[in-house]
Amino acid sequence: MNRSDVTLLCGESCETIRPLPPFSEPVLAFLSDLSAALMKDRQAKAYPDVITFAFFCRRAHLEALRAEYAGQLEDRLGRGLAFHIAPGNVPINFAYSLVAGLLAGNACVVKASSRDFAQTRIVCRAMEMLFNAHPAMAAYVNVILYPRERQDITQDYSARCDARIIWGGDETVRRVRAAALAPHAVEVTFPDRYSLLVIDPRAVLAMDEKQLAQAAQGFYNDTYLTDQNACTSPRLVYWLGEKEALGEAQDRFWNAVQAFAQPRYPLEPVVAVDKLTAACRAAIGLPGAQIIPMADNTVVRVQVDALTADVDEHRCAGGFFIEYASDTLDALVPVVKRKYQTLSCLGVDGKVIRRFVVENGLRGIDRIAPVGHTMDFALTWDGNDLIRTLSRRITVV
Repeated sequence: MNRSDVTLLCGESCETIRPLPPFSEPVLAFLSDLSAALMKDRQAKAYPDVITFAFFCRRAHLEALRAEYAGQLEDRLGRGLAFHIAPGNVPINFAYSLVAGLLAGNACVVKASSRDFAQTRIVCRAMEMLFNAHPAMAAYVNVILYPRERQDITQDYSARCDARIIWGGDETVRRVRAAALAPHAVEVTFPDRYSLLVIDPRAVLAMDEKQLAQAAQGFYNDTYLTDQNACTSPRLVYWLGEKEALGEAQDRFWNAVQAFAQPRYPLEPVVAVDKLTAACRAAIGLPGAQIIPMADNTVVRVQVDALTADVDEHRCAGGFFIEYASDTLDALVPVVKRKYQTLSCLGVDGKVIRRFVVENGLRGIDRIAPVGHTMDFALTWDGNDLIRTLSRRITVV
C-alpha cells in the first residue's frame, strides 16, 4: 500500500510491539512527564482543553484511576495494536483516546482530525520531545494524519490492529466499518449522541450572583466551547420541579448565560441564520412550540408543551436549545433512545437521576454529570469500560 499521504505527527513504526499490563510504569511515567511539559508550555496555556488534558495526565490522577481497578487487573494484558479514528470537531479528543489505549496496555496509532487544530500540534510536539527521555514509548505513541478518502490506509491499519476505536458521527462509523477488521479484533464505536440538561428551578432562584455566574460559565463550557457539536453538549433543557418558580428561574438562568456568552462567543452570520431556521422549523414541527425572545441571537430558545420521539432531530450548532418543563422525569421514558448520552444536572442529585434511568430501563443516558463537567473524560465512556475492553484477560483453569 502507498502511504505517501500519511503524515506522522509523532512516534515511529509500531510493526513489532509487545503489549503491556494495564497502567504499566513506563506509560505512567511518560504521561506524567507529558502533563508537566504541557503545564509549562506557554502556547498550551492559551487552550483550556489542552490544560484540562494535562491535568488528566497528572501522576496523582493516574494513580487514582489505577486505584479504581485495585486487585482487578493482575491477570490482564493489552490486546496489542489499537487503531483510533478521532472525530473532526473536538480537537483534544485524539489525545484522550490515545491515553485510554496506552493505559490499557496497547501500542496506539491515532488518526487525528485533518483540521489544523493548534491543540493537536501542541500535544504532539510535547510528546515528540519526550521520546528522548522515554525512547521505548515512541513505538507505542503514534499520531498520524491522512485524507479521509484514503480508505486503503484505513483498511491497512484495520487489518493489522487488535482493537479499533471509532469516534465520530454515524456516517464516519459506517465508512470506517467498510474496512474489515481481523477476525480476532475488537471494536468500540462512539457515534452520534444527544445530551440534555435537567435543572431544578428552585436551585436557580436560590443562587447568589456569583453562584449563578459560575453555573452560566459551566453551561457555556459544556456547549459553546465546541459550538454545541460535542456529543456531550446539552441540546434539550428539562426544567424539573415546581412550575411556580419556573418563569423567574428561566429568565435568571438564560440572562446569565447570555451575559457570559455574548462577549466570548463569536457568532458567525451563517450560524445565526441556521439557528433562526432551526427555530422556525421546530416551531412548526414540535407540539405547542414557542420561540422565546432574547436580547440577541446568542441564545435561541424554543419551549415545547410535550416531548416527542423526534425532538432530538431538532438541533443546531452554536447555542440552540429546546426547553420542556414538568414536575417529574416521566416524560423522558418514551423519548430517551440509545442516542441519548450525557445528562447534566443543576440542583438535581445525580444519584436520583441514575436510579430513575435504572428503574425505567432506559436504553439511553450513559453518563450523569454536574453542569460544567459534561466533557470531563473518563475511562468508562458511553457505558464502555475502556481498560477492560482494550485489554484481554489471561485465565488459569
